[in-house]
Amino acid sequence: MRINTNVASLNAQESATKTNVNLSSSLEKLSSGLRINKASDDASGLSIADKLRTQASSIGQGISNANSAVSLTQIADKAMAEESNILDIVKTKLLQAATATTSSAGREAISKDVDKLLAQVNNIAAQTNYNGISLLQTSAGGTAATDAGGLTFQVGETSADTITSSGAVQANVTGLSLGSLKSAVAATSAMTGSLAQALLTKVDGAIDTLNGWRSDFGSTQNQLESATRNMMTQQTNIKAAESVIRDVDYASESANFNKQNIISQAGTYAMSQANSVQQNVLRLLQ
Repeated sequence: MRINTNVASLNAQESATKTNVNLSSSLEKLSSGLRINKASDDASGLSIADKLRTQASSIGQGISNANSAVSLTQIADKAMAEESNILDIVKTKLLQAATATTSSAGREAISKDVDKLLAQVNNIAAQTNYNGISLLQTSAGGTAATDAGGLTFQVGETSADTITSSGAVQANVTGLSLGSLKSAVAATSAMTGSLAQALLTKVDGAIDTLNGWRSDFGSTQNQLESATRNMMTQQTNIKAAESVIRDVDYASESANFNKQNIISQAGTYAMSQANSVQQNVLRLLQ
């Protein structure tokens, strides 16, 4: 019987150390709610989970971008809807001026009214913007058309995930080819019944042009809303996949914690027994 090296006690201590490490790891998982708290817990799982988390975050930003883009298209559409209402009124005024029952004084009054309405069309085109981005012309002070390439919205996690709006928009008097009408009503005495009849075609053309731009923005909005719904589904599924890898199963880990706790208590008892066995050697010396 050897007492210089208590092998039984050393074995018990080694097992107890391993059990305490397992117990500490289990407690860490239960307290954090994560199965993977550090790379050593699951190196490959951590790599996959991090990629999924990055993907979900990127898609989340894409959803935000798409929602902002929808707001932009709605602003543009509402502004052009008001311009369309103005053109409807202008057409009504011209029809009134074209009839023989309207006097010269009446036509002058109509000209002044139409002139103000067309000025409001220009005001709307200048003022309509989203976050400082002019939507119906180049800028608040520039009346030229917007970029022919349209507006590009980033609505996904890669550079290729984009949606582009319709091309150039110039929803002002110049862009709607109403310059001749503006000149005619500016000189109030120039308005005649025949001229009013001739200008009706210009207004009809402007309404058609405006409706075309509104249709393009509406199509872009539908595409953005569809992309948003798809990204929301993707994000939900990706987060679920990450949860399977990263999050702890409380039922399973609680059972494991209780198991390690019992083993730890048993190990402590085993060490005490291994140390007490050595005391038997003293009997040989008595």
